[in-house]
Amino acid sequence: MMAAAGGEHGWVIMNLAAPLATFIRQQQLGIVFGAETGFVIRRNPDTVRAPDIAVVLGQRVPDPLPAGFLEGPPDLAVEVLSPGDTATEVLEKTEDWLTSGCREVWLIDPRRRTASQCTWENSALVRRSVERLASPLLPGFEMPVAELFRR
Repeated sequence: MMAAAGGEHGWVIMNLAAPLATFIRQQQLGIVFGAETGFVIRRNPDTVRAPDIAVVLGQRVPDPLPAGFLEGPPDLAVEVLSPGDTATEVLEKTEDWLTSGCREVWLIDPRRRTASQCTWENSALVRRSVERLASPLLPGFEMPVAELFRR
């Protein structure tokens, strides 16, 4: 069981999820899933993770969408950090996503008002701080990080 997220957490999620979902729908790139959507990222033992925002692209979108958890990781997982998250927990989540086949993880830190993009490069976890969210996974999408925190 997990504690409910706070107001700031939900507000930041929506500030990114709404424009991201609009862009992906308009470009017909895939589908955006909201918080609480579970992805089975490992079997035996089963491991299910639920990012704050998930993007599944193109042919990887299941048809029909399952009533239960989705099999495999999203292409992009977005985690909005909570005040109680430790550095170890964030690293574990990020590594879980990337080692399961997720292509990119965005970490949004409301307290510091920053964003990082994480990928595997040459078998190493690379985390880059960014001022604009953009990705080769989403050609044409770009959002200033400051917009995530604007009312």
